[in-house]
Amino acid sequence: MRKRILLFLQESIAVTALLCCSALIAHGQIVATDAQRQSAPKQDAVAYLFPEQVTVPAGKVSPVALHFRVASGLHINSHTPSGDALIPTTFSIPDSTGVRLDAASYPPGTEFALTLDPKNRFSVYTGEFVVRARIVATPGNHLVEGKLRYQACDNSECMPPKTISVPIDVIGK
Repeated sequence: MRKRILLFLQESIAVTALLCCSALIAHGQIVATDAQRQSAPKQDAVAYLFPEQVTVPAGKVSPVALHFRVASGLHINSHTPSGDALIPTTFSIPDSTGVRLDAASYPPGTEFALTLDPKNRFSVYTGEFVVRARIVATPGNHLVEGKLRYQACDNSECMPPKTISVPIDVIGK
C-alpha cells in the first residue's frame, strides 16, 4: 500500500511540474539560459552581402551602396527607431584607413508590431536593405573594415547589440 501511495505521489508531482512548465511556456515566462542559448546553433542576424570591391575617384565624395540581409524570423531596429531606449542601426568606418565616411543614408524602416502588443509600433528592417554610404578615398588601394551596429530581435526577445565587420576593398584612382 505504501508503495502505491509513493508511486501515486511521484506521478502527481511529475504531472503537476509538467503542467506548471507548460503554463509558464505558454505565457512566455521561461527564458532560455545562457547555456541553452550557447548550445543552440548560432546564426548571424545580419549578413553583409556586397560590394567586396569599389573603385572611386580619389579625393572626391563617392556613393557606395552597401547591401545587407536580416535573417529570416528576425528584425533589427531601423536607423531611426521608435523609442529612445532602442538601439539604432548605424554604419561607420574607422579613422586612418585612407577612406573617410562623409555621410550615410538609411532606408526608411518598416512598421512592425508584436502580436502581444499590437498598439506599440516599431520601425525595423527585415529581409534585405541597403545603406548608401558617401566615402572619400585617398589615392591607392585600401582594405576598409567598416562596421554595422544593430540590435536584432525576434517576436519574443531582443539579443544584445552586435557589430559586424563590413570589409570593402576601396581603390582610389
